[in-house]
Amino acid sequence: MRVERIARDGISWELASRAPCAPLRRHLHSLVGFDERSQQPCSRREFPEPWLVVIIEFGPPLRVTMGADAARNPGGFAAGLGDRHAITQHEGHSCGVQVDLTPTGARRLFGIPMSELSGRIVGLRELFPLEYDVLIERLAATSDWGVRLDLVEAFLLWRIERARIDTARVDWAVAQIERAAGRLDVGWLARELGYSHKHLIALFRDQVGIPPKLLARLVRFERMISAARAARAPGWTELALGHGYFDQAHLARDVKRFTGLTPTEVRALDPR
Repeated sequence: MRVERIARDGISWELASRAPCAPLRRHLHSLVGFDERSQQPCSRREFPEPWLVVIIEFGPPLRVTMGADAARNPGGFAAGLGDRHAITQHEGHSCGVQVDLTPTGARRLFGIPMSELSGRIVGLRELFPLEYDVLIERLAATSDWGVRLDLVEAFLLWRIERARIDTARVDWAVAQIERAAGRLDVGWLARELGYSHKHLIALFRDQVGIPPKLLARLVRFERMISAARAARAPGWTELALGHGYFDQAHLARDVKRFTGLTPTEVRALDPR
């Protein structure tokens, strides 16, 4: 396990991370414990991503707003896939574990069609009414990050391994979209699977939450934003053409749709 301690501009973070245990690796992108403290209230704009974000909180609850929805303090939540950004806020302290799930991993974990989470922030107490408070109590009772991550993994594994759902075809399709960095013809996916376009979309709505075309756009957007932040002086035209956009204007429209900001404003934000 790796524990990092970072301090910058009056904010300090303690971040604990490790690779998920072997049975969970095909369902999780990452598992990170966090303890953030600041001298002032903090607010962040969170961009839509091609995986589901789950925040398990055992500190003061984050306030979360998505689009025009009213701000909520769910005390731990899942953010379904969609095309809207969210705003998270805390008053100076936030502590928990963030789990980034593959779409089909989330389908197994929650046991409901992913369309019910699409474009929404849903409290974990709504999704796990019997188990969530027990998990939080156990996480809050220890300060050992290794124990905390063990507890979260055990909870995830217990839920995911109980699922009786065949996700093999969607797993394959999602892997093709990711391998192509979002630049893939959805019609080809349907033909390869032997499905009609309509049936493929219905399957994605159940096991991913959004149509394959939107998932491909999110994958392309996430890869482009990562590249833009990594570059010292990115040329937006080059980034656009290198990530499958028609031109810089096409890239700017997608960025505005997903973030509410211009590309330059996005790159200026603190990515943490």
